Amino acid sequence: MSEAEKIGLLEEAMDLEPGTLKPEDVLADFDEWDSIAALSLIAIFDSNLGKTLSGDDIKKFVTVKDVIDFMEA
Repeated sequence: MSEAEKIGLLEEAMDLEPGTLKPEDVLADFDEWDSIAALSLIAIFDSNLGKTLSGDDIKKFVTVKDVIDFMEA
């Protein structure tokens, strides 16, 4: 999966238009980075990546790149 596809999954979770996010963006700068986005991201990780994502994992995410890195781990 390419970096752009991974960013697309995050944009989907945050209900953002495609092309909105860049790896260096700080998640807290977006109003859409909320508990609903976190739940969506948990579901996306499970269904698309077969990975388990916890609330503690999400709390560690600062930038879009942090999420991408976790997808690759």
